[in-house]
Amino acid sequence: MLVNSSLSARFRIMFRSLNYRNYRLFFYGQSISLIGTWMQRITIPWLVYKMTGSTLLLGISAFAGQIPSLFLSPFAGVVTDRFSRYNVLIWSQVLAMVHAFLLAWLFLSGDLLIWHIIFLSFMIGCINTFEIPARHSFVIEMVERKEDFGNAIALNSLMFNGARLLGPSVAGILLAAAGEGLCFIINGFSFMFVIFSMTLMKINRKRSEKKQTEIMKELKDGFDYTFGFAPIRHVILLLALVGFLVMFYSTLMPVFAKVVLKGDSHTYGFLMAAAGFGALLGALFLASRETVLKIGRLIPAAVILFGGGLVILSFSRSFILSLVIIVFVGMGLMLQTAASNTILQTITDDDKRGRVMSFYTMAIMGSAPFGSLVAGVLAKTIGTPFTILTGGIISIAGALLFLRKLPELKKLVHPIYVRMGIIPEVAEGIQNASERDLL
Repeated sequence: MLVNSSLSARFRIMFRSLNYRNYRLFFYGQSISLIGTWMQRITIPWLVYKMTGSTLLLGISAFAGQIPSLFLSPFAGVVTDRFSRYNVLIWSQVLAMVHAFLLAWLFLSGDLLIWHIIFLSFMIGCINTFEIPARHSFVIEMVERKEDFGNAIALNSLMFNGARLLGPSVAGILLAAAGEGLCFIINGFSFMFVIFSMTLMKINRKRSEKKQTEIMKELKDGFDYTFGFAPIRHVILLLALVGFLVMFYSTLMPVFAKVVLKGDSHTYGFLMAAAGFGALLGALFLASRETVLKIGRLIPAAVILFGGGLVILSFSRSFILSLVIIVFVGMGLMLQTAASNTILQTITDDDKRGRVMSFYTMAIMGSAPFGSLVAGVLAKTIGTPFTILTGGIISIAGALLFLRKLPELKKLVHPIYVRMGIIPEVAEGIQNASERDLL
């Protein structure tokens, strides 16, 4: 009886953000939509490699989908801070739905060419550049108590990675049984769920009022704020490094599945699902935490887990072993991005959150296109396994550099946590000791 009571209490803590009506609606609608999104994400690289057999075109396709964030993210941050994040999010979902149906129509009509895929990848990249900072910032608006920020962000990651687990598995089955077109159609219809759920929300319309500040000044202010404060700067830079290196394995997974492991679309789908399962475990761990304190130390540990997994994966020629390794790769990647997100959203001023999250988006997605291109070129030159090995070694080196900076970052974050009431004011003698527990 005591065990059941303890499990029930832990469950309530883990899912406490669902007590907020708007967040609950968002969570359920987005959970369905993201399954379709992941189906399409898995289908596109598989289709490109199937049509061309080229690792270079595989990298170019991924590059096209991610390069918009490098140039548009700062403007997306200004838009997110200027206008209603709710409206930005709604319109981005509508445009993404149209994009999915267009892909389906071109494929089923037999007119889909590789340049269509590259162009449409670029277009969805533009849409996502505005959607991602709006979504991350909007999550905080749906949760009233600051102490629940971390839980809401963790549940957002749980939702994302739950879909990441289901989407590739379903896509792998459908690719073999029905073809790529059905995956695109399902993704298009899945957006209707999140759009409908958001129309049921009760939203404060005050955020729709436009600010009168010059756009370029807001861009500069956002840049100065993000890179002028060491904790935000170092978190963003490590995200950018890992965002670059993630493409060393994710872009090359179709090649790894088909050439290295001698598999097919099922192999590829299960590998990506294994990464999603690892990410899901990491999200559950973060959601079960009751405070944001000490979460920063997870960042370098997670990157080492990610990088170490890539190193081991590069030597694997076994499907089962690769599945197990990729669970830890996915877990490390999710823990880093979600822990970084939590810290950034916690220590960032409300009126600059959109711009900071746009740099968060740029760090993850803006560096990825170059990673895709480099991965494609390296794979062609030294082979897929050695390319993955290179990514793992560089990841570990970046984590160790961040670890050296961590004591300095803790001191800078301490007064913010005190001001927010996350930790109480303490006497001078206790304060120095408490700083060890901040990140």
